Parts: sequence; structure tokens; C-alpha cells
Amino acid sequence: MKINPRTIAIGVIFITAAIWGVTFVTQKIAGEHMGAFTYNGARFLLASITLIPAIYLLEKRTLRTQNEQNPPTRKTTWLAGAFGGIIIFFAANLQQFGIILSDSPSAAGEAGFITGMYIIFVPILGLFLGRRVRGLVWVSAALAFGGLALITIGPGGLATIQTTDMLLVACAVFWAVHILLIDRFANQIKPITFVAVKFLVCGALSAAAALIFESPALQHLIDGLWVLLFGGVVASGLTYTLQTLAQRHVEPALAAIIFSLEALFAALSEALFLGDTMTPQKYLGGGIIFIGILLAQHKKKKPPD
Repeated sequence: MKINPRTIAIGVIFITAAIWGVTFVTQKIAGEHMGAFTYNGARFLLASITLIPAIYLLEKRTLRTQNEQNPPTRKTTWLAGAFGGIIIFFAANLQQFGIILSDSPSAAGEAGFITGMYIIFVPILGLFLGRRVRGLVWVSAALAFGGLALITIGPGGLATIQTTDMLLVACAVFWAVHILLIDRFANQIKPITFVAVKFLVCGALSAAAALIFESPALQHLIDGLWVLLFGGVVASGLTYTLQTLAQRHVEPALAAIIFSLEALFAALSEALFLGDTMTPQKYLGGGIIFIGILLAQHKKKKPPD
């Protein structure tokens, strides 16, 4: 029996979302072995190297489907990749600090939901680029911030909000800026090369910051080798390649909804692997954020001509 390529692609996207969710847990574990900058430096440099085979094996096929009259250029790809690398340097490190410095036992699960707010920030930040924002997006934003309050505000009121929670909100803003950058240059770049350059720049900046602000040691990298391999090879290099292949067969709206499940996978994997669970209030907050994320991705169907 022949399986529909779209069905396979949906399964691949689902697995990718699950891997990204588990990555929040491995990031928490990485904090036990090395600093945030050290982790992201090693992780993203490794991810950049991992993508080299994909550039040679997959990118030529991808480019054949693009506009031959206006082909992507190496210069634009590297410039966009450099800007993207700077942006994810801030996004990834804010996220890592938000996870490892938190004293919450459910830091990874909470980070998954808060980081997912980038989907709502994208259309709001788009206002600065002259884009209209649908009314439903504002409803989504209100729900998301209400859910954020449930996650971050404890019995002691506003005083219980942690700095790490605000780091994660800032991280979500940077991921939103990153998406807008991709949207701006999508048809002018070589996609896999762009990601490899982006990872290379982020990894180099993180490694430099590690040398300045941390005391990285080879033993630290060896002790945390498996989380580095998972974060660099599996959660970055492999999943991006899978995403590139799968999204050829799945419409963007459905793919975005499945990818947003990473927040749920983060909470579930934390409970499964670390035994840490969020309180009912925080699960409620995460659920409300997730509803807001789904609403932000809903678009009205155009009436048939």
C-alpha cells in the first residue's frame, strides 16, 4: 500500500515538533554542565557543520522550484544569514538563561509556552512594517498575556514574577523578529545555506561570549556531550532538514499549528524525563497561551470566485 507523501510529511512535522519540545528539557540539563554561552556556542557551531551535507544534497533541488529569473544570490544569503545569526544569538541565549537560572522546578515546560508567544508577536511587530493586524490577533494577544500571568504570577502577586520569565518573553520577541527577517528575504536566499550561516554566526558569537564571561573547559563539553549532540545534530541540523523536506507537501497554516505543539511536548517531556510538573494554575496558563497561539494562526478562508 502506497502512503500519501502529505501523510508522511505531517508525521515528520509532528516528530520535529516533539524533538523541539524535548530540547527544552535538554537545555535545562545542559545548565548542569556548562554555561549558557558555552552551550549555545558548541551547539550552533555543531549544527552549522551538520548542515553542510544537506546543502550539497538537498539545496540544488530546492532552488530548482524557485524563480529562475530572480535566483537567490550568495551575497544576500550570507548577509541575511549574518543578521539572522545575530538575532538568534540573543533569542537562544535569552532562552537558555531563562531556563537555567529559573528556580522553578518546571522551568522547561514554562519556557515552552512562553517562548511560543513569538507566533503572536509576529503580526504585532508587523505593524512597524506597515502590515495590518486582524482583530483576532489582538484577542490572541490578550489570551496569551493572560496565560503568561497565570504562569508567572504566584500567590505573592506581581512580586513573584521572576526575571527569568521576562528573559523568556524577550526571547519570544527576538524569535518573532527572526521570522520577519526570514519573511523579508525568503525568495532571495538559498535556504539551507542561510540557516548554516545563521548557526555559524550565532555559534561564533556565543563562543566568544563564553570566553569573555564564562570559563569553558573541555571536561564540561565532554560531561554534557549527549545534550550537545542532541541540541546541535538532532534538534537543529536534522530537524531543519526534515522541516525543509516536509513543508514541500504541507500547507504553511497546518505546519505552523503542528509546530506550535512543541510547547505541549516541552511540558510533557519535562514531566516524563525529569519528574517535574507544572502546577494546575501554570498548566491552565499554558493552555490559554496555546489557544491564543492557535487563534493567531487562524485565517479566514477566501470565498470562491
